[in-house]
Amino acid sequence: MKAWTEYLMPHLMLAPIMLPMLTAALMLFLREERQRLKLGLNILSTALGLVVVVMLLGWANQAGSSMSVYMPGNWPAPFGIALALDRLTALMLLVTYVVALAALVFSAARWHKAGVHFHPLFQLQLMGLSGAFLTADLFNLFVFFEIMLAASYGLLLHGSGRTRIQAGLHYIAINLAASSLFLIGVSMLYGITGTLNMADLARAIPLVRDADRGLLHAAAGVLGTAFLIKAAVWPLNFWLVPGYSAATAPVGALFALMTKVGVYVILRLWTLLFSSEAGASALFGSTWLIVGGMLTMAYGALGMLGSQRLTHLAGFAAILSSGTLLAATGFGQNLLTAGLLYYLPGSTLAVAALFLIADVVDRWRADDDAGEPYEDDEAPFLNAELLPSEGFNLDDDEELLIGRAFPAAAAFVGLSFLVCTLLISGLPPLSGFVGKFAMLTTLLNPLGLGTSNGVQAGWAGWTMVALLIGTGLLALIALTRAGIRHFWASPEQSAPSLKLAEALPIAALLLCCVALTVKADDVMRYTLRAANALHSPDVYVRTVMGLAPIPAPQQKQAQESASPEAAARAAAQEMQAQPVPGIAAPTVLPLAQKPGSKP
Repeated sequence: MKAWTEYLMPHLMLAPIMLPMLTAALMLFLREERQRLKLGLNILSTALGLVVVVMLLGWANQAGSSMSVYMPGNWPAPFGIALALDRLTALMLLVTYVVALAALVFSAARWHKAGVHFHPLFQLQLMGLSGAFLTADLFNLFVFFEIMLAASYGLLLHGSGRTRIQAGLHYIAINLAASSLFLIGVSMLYGITGTLNMADLARAIPLVRDADRGLLHAAAGVLGTAFLIKAAVWPLNFWLVPGYSAATAPVGALFALMTKVGVYVILRLWTLLFSSEAGASALFGSTWLIVGGMLTMAYGALGMLGSQRLTHLAGFAAILSSGTLLAATGFGQNLLTAGLLYYLPGSTLAVAALFLIADVVDRWRADDDAGEPYEDDEAPFLNAELLPSEGFNLDDDEELLIGRAFPAAAAFVGLSFLVCTLLISGLPPLSGFVGKFAMLTTLLNPLGLGTSNGVQAGWAGWTMVALLIGTGLLALIALTRAGIRHFWASPEQSAPSLKLAEALPIAALLLCCVALTVKADDVMRYTLRAANALHSPDVYVRTVMGLAPIPAPQQKQAQESASPEAAARAAAQEMQAQPVPGIAAPTVLPLAQKPGSKP
């Protein structure tokens, strides 16, 4: 496996982008009546992409490997397109394809038939997400953003209906505004620095003149606002819950990744362009990130507390997760970054699973209208003497009403909801608790355990500690109340209509979170390496800018002929052909004739 990966690298970095693009193009030639064929191609392509991403993750995690760079056009940076793969990129690609495959399998039960062009749009969405994570250039990042957003417009409207159309119009309007801000910020940065390559920007920002420093910060602010809209920061996140809750369940699960794209870009650009090595612009915007992230955390937790629908709970849980990541990013500590990178995949998978569970529960409750709540009787199973009424616990078929065995499908959905509750609220023993505990430990010990004596967390650190604990408590109250309402206090005891294609994705997402918990030591070691690389931008700059293009065959031959070895070889051949003056050339005698013998 390792030898095969080394043989394919670095060309394999193109696969997460090219594979969904080619699959979407192929499916456009198929009629809408060929839904089964499209579904099979979609699942096959996404599963193959997941295998490729796992190989890329193993490649990025090799000992001594910091990152890999690929130039599709064979032009050196900053003039050509460059793709960069490091541990953070590989982690985001893995989370993307795991969620995408789960959402796609879930859609096979019913939702993929609810509208046209679902499968091509799904693959184009994957293409945009993968390209946004792999690109090393701001202009190409904009291109992949637009591909991702254009596909998301169609996916949000999938299934039609007035609610989806109304939410879709709001979603399109706010994202068009964000795209405009993206273009304005990119144009300003290019006018100041003369480049859009991320590594070249990191090299140029410390050299910006003092007179242009304010304009540089304004450009960064405009660009950051566009990314913060996608990251659902407060107060720019009013569009998220109505839009995500109106989408179909598999689309909502896939949209759980969209906010993480904004978080990823902010984390990547902020640690690269405004690191401690950025001169007068060092750590620019850190306070805004911390405060904005904390306000987003509070807004998400309060929104969960005030929500009644499970889809709204999932939307506010996505906001809470995004706010936690943004606030932790603003501190600029590698240990805290390692903790948030561990927290990121678990929270994303849990929110995606909650969107899928909400669809099953909503359909279950909509189908079970026969059980009407009791009106005036506080204890209907008791008589006037507060004793059990004879025969009341039997239905028309003389079977038990109270004490009847819980259906297996309902038990599965309920236990899955319980696991999501533990993950989102950060309760032990699952990965949500491990990630929050890692961040709390770093906030209270900024320099590491045993080396932070006398170092105070400060107002930001203590506020973050309080919010990590308080928002977890509010999320626990909200999810517990919803669980009691949907799984415990409901008088219906019928089994939900749960298909295998719906149960498997939910189980797979939650099992991945369990695997994160079981392999917490290895995952934390991986995220610590990723965080150390993020906070060492010089490695990124040297790797991207130092990669030379592969020479053409004629250039390669000319370089080999001009090498020192070739010059020495030519000199040796010339010495053999032309003897040195004053030294007679040796006489070559026939083999049959020896010196002193007669001819």
